[in-house]
Amino acid sequence: MTNTIQLTLELPKSVFSAIRRDPEEFLNEMRLAAAVKWYETERVSQSKAAEIAGVSRSEFLDAL
Repeated sequence: MTNTIQLTLELPKSVFSAIRRDPEEFLNEMRLAAAVKWYETERVSQSKAAEIAGVSRSEFLDAL
């Protein structure tokens, strides 16, 4: 049993060519963008934001 939940997001294929990213890059950017926004609005801590983004805390701080 894991402590994760898998979500599915359906997007048109044209989205990836428009933003010039493959799906994995898009997912990583989306996770980071959400984590930054939630940290900015004080909904989550730095460490939780890093966890959401899938990076270390120092990598999250570098991204800010």
